Amino acid sequence: MQPVPTDGSPVAATALGVAALAALEGRGPAVLPTGPGDPAPAPGLLAPVDDGIAAVVTTTGSTGDPKAVLLPAAALTASADATQTRIGPPGRWLLALPAHHVAGLQVLLRSARAGSPAVVMDLREGFRAAAFAAAAEGCAYTSLVPTQLRRLLDAGGAALDALRGFTAVLLGGAAAEPALLERATAAWVPIVTTYGMSETCGGCVYDGRPLDGVTVTLEDDGRIRLGGATVAAGYRGAVADTAFEGGEFRTNDLGAWRADGRLEVLGRADDVIVTGGEKVAPATVERALLAQSGVREACVVGVPDPEWGARVVAAVVGDGLDAAALRAAVAPGLGRAAPREVAVLDALPLRGIGKPDRAALRALLA
Repeated sequence: MQPVPTDGSPVAATALGVAALAALEGRGPAVLPTGPGDPAPAPGLLAPVDDGIAAVVTTTGSTGDPKAVLLPAAALTASADATQTRIGPPGRWLLALPAHHVAGLQVLLRSARAGSPAVVMDLREGFRAAAFAAAAEGCAYTSLVPTQLRRLLDAGGAALDALRGFTAVLLGGAAAEPALLERATAAWVPIVTTYGMSETCGGCVYDGRPLDGVTVTLEDDGRIRLGGATVAAGYRGAVADTAFEGGEFRTNDLGAWRADGRLEVLGRADDVIVTGGEKVAPATVERALLAQSGVREACVVGVPDPEWGARVVAAVVGDGLDAAALRAAVAPGLGRAAPREVAVLDALPLRGIGKPDRAALRALLA
């Protein structure tokens, strides 16, 4: 096992790409990417892995402790090839995400397999619209999270021109609100929404449809199961987890099939709020809030309540927002699911590569 530290710099990300490609092609050991601020890998993580494992990627720990995911070379290759088949001919990628996350690692590998090493943004000082526009020249593809897309649309000018110039812009890492997608579409940005996780080598469902070689099934309670060629080999170490079974990964996400046959991800099962005996899906409340004028971001959580068990509270980000007016506007359509409180924040707490940190928000609002 070869630990490969990254610090947000192009030099470090490029070194990771070279080492990961060698592991993918059987010319080098499996890689363990780490990011800035990560603790030194525990000795158990650095022990040898089974033949065929090309990378070990740690999750962001959305539910409990982070896990180390074993990614076979065959699964990474299947993911990269299926992505390229779906979105267009091989081309150069722009890496605008942290390289040590699975989405960033895949950008490096896809571009290398296309014969054009990725152009890497310098993220040591954070993501900047001007730097993105300058780096995008000559690139056909990139992968972003919703927060980055919003900043680029807000910046306009050269940043928007750069977005329009891509063959495809993959958007994942967190749910994108409909208003953001509509805004991007209206600006002629070629967005492709993606759904997946470290355990599936990144995105494996594009615009609601699984990639070639990927299967999607829904359990009776709506929980999503993903199977096929991109599923990881399991977790590193003695992790008591039954999520991997029969070549499938049982996610903690709830989904439904739309009338057009596309998968709609409704949110995480453990995010469901039980208030007064009624189950409330945060995504339903968030969509109602995002439909209100001026709301750019919304996140809904449950906080302890002595009478109801939990009460629904919301945090919103936007311009000129009035919390009481927002609650009054959405309450009629939501009934008992309506938030009992709405807080207006300057920014939502985030984790990983742009996902709302619901635990931090819950603590803040409680």
